[in-house]
Amino acid sequence: MAKTKDAPKSQKVGKLPSKQEILDFLQGASAQAGKREIARAFGVKGGDRVALKELLRDMADDGLIAGSRRKLQRPGVVPSVTVLEIVERDSYGEFIARPANWPEEHGPPPRILIIESKQDKGPAAGIGDRVLARITPLGPDADTPYQARPIKRLPRATRSQLGIFRALPGGHGVIDPVDRKQLKEWRVARDATNDAENGELVRFELGGPARFGGANARVTDRLGNPQDQRATSLIAIHAHGIPDTFPEAVLSEADAAKEPDLKRREDLRHLPFVTIDPVDARDRDDAVWAEADPDPRNKGGWVVMVAIADVASYVKPGSALDKEARARGNSVYFPDRVVPMLPERISNHLCSLQAEEARPCLAVRMVFDKDGRKRGHRFLRGLMRSAAALAYVQAQAAIDGNPDDTTGPLLDPVLLPLWGAYGSLNRARTERAPLDLDLPERKIQLDEQGRVRGVITPPRLDAHRLIEEFMIAANVAAAEELEAKHTPLIYRVHDQPSKEKLAALSEFLSTLGVKLPKTGQLKPAHFNRILAETRASPAAELVGEMVLRSQAQAEYSAGNFGHFGLNLRRYAHFTSPIRRYADLMVHRALIRALKLGNDGLTDAEIPLLEKVAEAISGTERRAMAAERETADRLIAAYLADRIGARFPARVSGLTRTGLFVRLNETGADGFVPASSIGHEYFYHDEKRQALIGEETGAAFQLGDPVEVRLVEAIPSAGALRFELLSEGRMIGVKPARGRIQGQWRKPQAPRNGRGRGRR
Repeated sequence: MAKTKDAPKSQKVGKLPSKQEILDFLQGASAQAGKREIARAFGVKGGDRVALKELLRDMADDGLIAGSRRKLQRPGVVPSVTVLEIVERDSYGEFIARPANWPEEHGPPPRILIIESKQDKGPAAGIGDRVLARITPLGPDADTPYQARPIKRLPRATRSQLGIFRALPGGHGVIDPVDRKQLKEWRVARDATNDAENGELVRFELGGPARFGGANARVTDRLGNPQDQRATSLIAIHAHGIPDTFPEAVLSEADAAKEPDLKRREDLRHLPFVTIDPVDARDRDDAVWAEADPDPRNKGGWVVMVAIADVASYVKPGSALDKEARARGNSVYFPDRVVPMLPERISNHLCSLQAEEARPCLAVRMVFDKDGRKRGHRFLRGLMRSAAALAYVQAQAAIDGNPDDTTGPLLDPVLLPLWGAYGSLNRARTERAPLDLDLPERKIQLDEQGRVRGVITPPRLDAHRLIEEFMIAANVAAAEELEAKHTPLIYRVHDQPSKEKLAALSEFLSTLGVKLPKTGQLKPAHFNRILAETRASPAAELVGEMVLRSQAQAEYSAGNFGHFGLNLRRYAHFTSPIRRYADLMVHRALIRALKLGNDGLTDAEIPLLEKVAEAISGTERRAMAAERETADRLIAAYLADRIGARFPARVSGLTRTGLFVRLNETGADGFVPASSIGHEYFYHDEKRQALIGEETGAAFQLGDPVEVRLVEAIPSAGALRFELLSEGRMIGVKPARGRIQGQWRKPQAPRNGRGRGRR
């Protein structure tokens, strides 16, 4: 309950206060004061409340008060407690803020001096942060008319949102939420519609509260038909709360960024580094170089250097850029767009390792013997120049004997040494035996109008594996270096499978005659042995699917418990600081540990590492969910005009209510209700991961190849429903009933058009 001053003693109960008395009351209120508080303070009851409402409306029309019915104030006056946004530092280094919600009709927002308390715990506020603060007027003669003492920092507000514009008579309208679970709408005044048309998808920003309730919105962008496939990723971005516009303070900081001091860096520009990325890569944050080790004591060995964009030299701890990058956690990749972690000037220009451009870097020089075992490493801060920006297929073609004009001159001096070093590292990888799940990665291709024109599975090349092995080696070296220097860091960890998942996997494998070793003895090599044993069998894909499902999810942590999948005792992400905040933190830790500059990990950041790790693990899961939902919706739209078509597929999941299938052609997932399968009741056998016919014993098992017919496609939900055309197969399970003289009873025709499965 808000605390307010008592009603003036001269005020009689039941009589409306005067306009001046209301203004005096609002001026002295110590907290939120609206219509309810005014009525209580002045004893206004019953029918007089209607008259009070009319009086307040008149005062608002006259410009005497502003706000909503729950929070009124004198126009142009900052409330005693309000939300501020920190926007700059003054010439003395003090933070200057402005009210987060300031009506335009009140003129320019006042500049407010932030007085930081030494007793505040946690990281200090910075530019771009929002704080709840207590306001003290300083008078008209002061440099700033107010000063503020923060009470607490607030979560970052969503700068813009998506919705469907609904036009109303009179030229104004409302915006309905994209997420239909939200039971709200936002009002749009006539001069804030941006000429949006009825039913359009729009991006909008919230302004101040509407008079006496609701919220005002201003349309900033018209995005067209919400059913357009190009809007699909935008809807997923909004639904998952992924920030996709940068605050002005962040953009200003990026625009003002200058090249760091290069005097104390090692000059690596004589080394012909190359970047090898997907053909459509926009940011390039890693480059590689290798040569045969000239040391005669390491015959057949290799020197490998991995140079990484020095993002830490541009993104300082506590800056607006840093806070925004932490909030985003990572870049998010969609078929039609990228939501970057850092503004374009940083990610695509200053830090991107463009060909023939000198760039600051944080590099690691590693020496390996002929079998890929590392003999030593050294981290350094350098200045490098990429000799070429290559695509995976381009580099692979050169190695396979088909060089082009770019790769031809690089083949002998650059590419062949890289592949030679990879051969050694690959031998070490084979000996280490990480989990060997070779899962295809499908890519959605769009046409010029942003519509899906196909789904492909790019070939898995040695060029991909080379970069992976070099990056893994650099990541391991980073973790080892920081542990040796006793410097805290954020690890990339992958826990062992849980006992429950292992028990389920073991039970399933036993149905195939395959044994899983005891829990205490499990290593990735044991899973690899099972995968190898079953690779030539019809159950190979099924076994791979079940092994994958038994694994834990990788995450970030300030504590180390190893990486089970890679079979590594210590591992940290170091190689992608443009698109992952974890890597930026590891860079700062290395800079601190090796005294490579004054922009390393700060004392204030160290106690927060666990919270940061937890937060960026969450943003990673958020990105994965948004990317998956977008892919599902795009493919559902792509298949929407193929209702009735037949597709080869595999069973990808099973539940009591039906089975999921994955199409071979596109990788799209859909559902087959159990009620639509055959003419008998199917029960779910969890042990065998199968739906089994109660009367015949015919079964559909996880991984089984099947043929399906598309019955329904709902692009907005990314949902596909199929009809199963294939017959079940016998897996050696006796039917629950119906076996006569050793023969399987054929399914009976359904009575009255309804089988037992159609319940």
